[in-house]
Amino acid sequence: MSRQSLQRAYTLWAPIYDRAVRGFSAPLRQRSLSGIPADPCRILVDGIGTGLDIPYLPQHGEIVGIDITHAMLRHAQKQGAKITLAQADAETLPFPDACFDIVVMHLILAVVPHADMALAEASRVLRPGGRILLLDKFLRQGQRAFWRRLLTPISSAIATHTSLVFEEILERRPELQVISDIPTAISGWFRLITLEKSA
Repeated sequence: MSRQSLQRAYTLWAPIYDRAVRGFSAPLRQRSLSGIPADPCRILVDGIGTGLDIPYLPQHGEIVGIDITHAMLRHAQKQGAKITLAQADAETLPFPDACFDIVVMHLILAVVPHADMALAEASRVLRPGGRILLLDKFLRQGQRAFWRRLLTPISSAIATHTSLVFEEILERRPELQVISDIPTAISGWFRLITLEKSA
């Protein structure tokens, strides 16, 4: 799916996205974000969407949220939180190298056209020792998952991928180490993953 197609799809999704996603994802988001340290830090919410992560983000530090779709950002803005919001592409982030302590990527890698590029960009803007917090649906290497793979052509039409193998993306980023990988939701199809960038 192209950048323009993704924008169109999520412009249509924006009015109903919260109702479709909040229920199952809220406890997972809360669990993921509870790992953010208490010390003030600079956080990038990469693909903030309608702002479903906002209630679980810390009140300290500086938080920047980006999304490719203006309609999604309008919904996030209504939450009134002290967050800097910007329309931007996760595959070409408009930030200098090593400028964030934490990058949050919830339900974004399985959406973007090129997951490897989005993870590479997240790593680029992350400082050494910083962490990436992931929540998404991933297959494991060698997992057959016939029905999930069969769904891929259909799910791609609604701007999400069901056959993404996380390990295949991660192997291109040797600077990122897995700190934790917790299967959750839908028999472990969704995973909560924490990555740390080596010095």
